[in-house]
Amino acid sequence: MLIGEVARRSGVSARMLRHYESLGLVSPSGRTGSNYREYSAEDIQRIFHIESLRSLGLSLREIGRALHDPGFTPAALVDDLIRRTRERIAAETELLTRLHRISAADPGAWEDVLQTVALLHALGSKNPQARQRAALASGDEVPVPVEALVEAVLSESEPNVAGALTWALARSDDGVPALLAEGLAAPEAAVRERAVRALVEMPGAEAAGHLRDALAHPDAAVRGHAALALGARGVADAVPTLIDMIVAGRNDTDAADALSVLAGDTATADRIATALAGRLARDTTEPPARGRLTQALAGIPGERASHALAELSRDTDPAVALTAAYLLRLRDTG
Repeated sequence: MLIGEVARRSGVSARMLRHYESLGLVSPSGRTGSNYREYSAEDIQRIFHIESLRSLGLSLREIGRALHDPGFTPAALVDDLIRRTRERIAAETELLTRLHRISAADPGAWEDVLQTVALLHALGSKNPQARQRAALASGDEVPVPVEALVEAVLSESEPNVAGALTWALARSDDGVPALLAEGLAAPEAAVRERAVRALVEMPGAEAAGHLRDALAHPDAAVRGHAALALGARGVADAVPTLIDMIVAGRNDTDAADALSVLAGDTATADRIATALAGRLARDTTEPPARGRLTQALAGIPGERASHALAELSRDTDPAVALTAAYLLRLRDTG
């Protein structure tokens, strides 16, 4: 079969077939009387073999090795192809994400595009100061897509940079709390904590709703940050989690302060005092935790808290009894 016919049937141009021949990948088995190249069935099969290897992403040099090197190991080459393909997909995915973010910023001119690209690049810088400057520069004149800011704050380990990113998010459009809430499902504990810390700083009912949902989160750190924030906002749903924190000794002083803020009216104060007394009455509560619960009653006004302290002043645990008696004297003299 002559080269033109081979090119037509195989889809490989005559020019490429000559290039293959110059590289020693495939050579026509014969020549006609007029010295035209003539390809045998085996030659054509080899051409299709080359094209199959090219479709896998092999270079022509690698194809030559595969065809001629007796010690060539296909498995090693396939593994290398997998690695390179993953790297290429990751790079293209990153580029696609960046393009989507630039599009979301709705640039009006090329200068806007360049400014947005520069800020996105700075957010990914290894220099914390560059990241912080990018966060502070994001605003109405050079808007940065909220997805990029959320991704940055969830990966940020430097407190000052995280603060600047959170500030930028708080000034952004609606939808930020939902994006941050997605971070609460991250497998990494550090990412979950960054998500809830940022969510705490977001204003509005949407953020508060996600914080309420976070009270049932399996991660104690997430529950704790949500409870402290909700307690400061006067949300009584946080009371059980705050009491759990006091029992566990995890930010117990802050949790007790939050309970005292929540106990602003008589009914809520009595409910909190009843809940604290109920935990104190459990046989499973360890002595250190009972001491912390007793001290938490100091910040709760009302007769129910005073009654609980009076009962605790006769407790079998001397430390608890002394603490309760001391707190009662302070209430009487206050």
